[in-house]
Amino acid sequence: MDNTKRLRAAQNKMTRETFFELVQIRTKFAGIFPFVIAVLFTNTYFQAFHPGKTLIFFFGMFAFDLAITAINNYMDFVKAHSEKYKYEENVIGRENLSEKQIQQLIFGLVGFAAIIGLILVVQTGWMLLPMGAACFFVGVFYTYGPIPLSRMPLGEIFSGITEGLGIFAITIYLNTYDQRLFYMELTMDHFAVTGNTLAVLAVVWAALPLMLTIANIMLANNLSDLEQDVENHRYTLPFYIGREWGVRLFKVLMYSCYGVILIGLFAGIYQWPILLTFISLLKIIPQTKRFTKEQIKNKTFPLAVENLIVFNSCYALGLLVTLAMQII
Repeated sequence: MDNTKRLRAAQNKMTRETFFELVQIRTKFAGIFPFVIAVLFTNTYFQAFHPGKTLIFFFGMFAFDLAITAINNYMDFVKAHSEKYKYEENVIGRENLSEKQIQQLIFGLVGFAAIIGLILVVQTGWMLLPMGAACFFVGVFYTYGPIPLSRMPLGEIFSGITEGLGIFAITIYLNTYDQRLFYMELTMDHFAVTGNTLAVLAVVWAALPLMLTIANIMLANNLSDLEQDVENHRYTLPFYIGREWGVRLFKVLMYSCYGVILIGLFAGIYQWPILLTFISLLKIIPQTKRFTKEQIKNKTFPLAVENLIVFNSCYALGLLVTLAMQII
């Protein structure tokens, strides 16, 4: 019996373990850090916080993040050209999971996130609608469609902007909508988008380290999967620029984060406790050196994930100490 017949003959129900693997629960830090750091930044820079709306958004954001990862695994399974990958490495084929059940799960998660988004639009204003719609569009078509963004040399850009800036900016907006730092007026015969230029620049700059570290996760993943991706007709950024230049870019993106922090400090976006971020260099430097020597998915790719966790944890610590100083 070939693999396709075997899969149809004995489909298994999804267990908690296979669900966690399908949505890659261990990688959800990439989505949580922009949210946490945005909450701290809106308190330290804008002195504004709406806990109820923030908590509601968190549940919608997390559900959508789970859905995107499930879509990614599902589309990789459907479009796989390698039988070995499809039935031995991808969780859907390996565990004989029901495609219908996975589709229902995806629609349920996306639907839940959409309802949360519409509730928040009603509560905070029209500006949230285009912001959320842009994140929805990039998130869904990142892996879905005839030519997904993840199969092009654009994955790093779109993942960094959507998760690093999109989640960050929406969280800031939900906590400052009543200050109208960026706001949309919409009627049947008129619309206008207004905002505070300095506030918007501060938000984008504060989100930049998140964008860079998240983009670096995608780059590290593509470097580690380069041969497998080519076998499955996925032509990501490292395919076009080569492994050597991909590794160089990985280092540039990682260390640029510290330059962003310094410039932000001198520009008045941060206060001096943000220098605690530099403690992360003690871990970042040796791990970056190890990854740049060899890019192996199950051996060195976790180092790139740890870089994101360590850097952004120290980034959050710097903002937390700043907040504590302001309260005291």
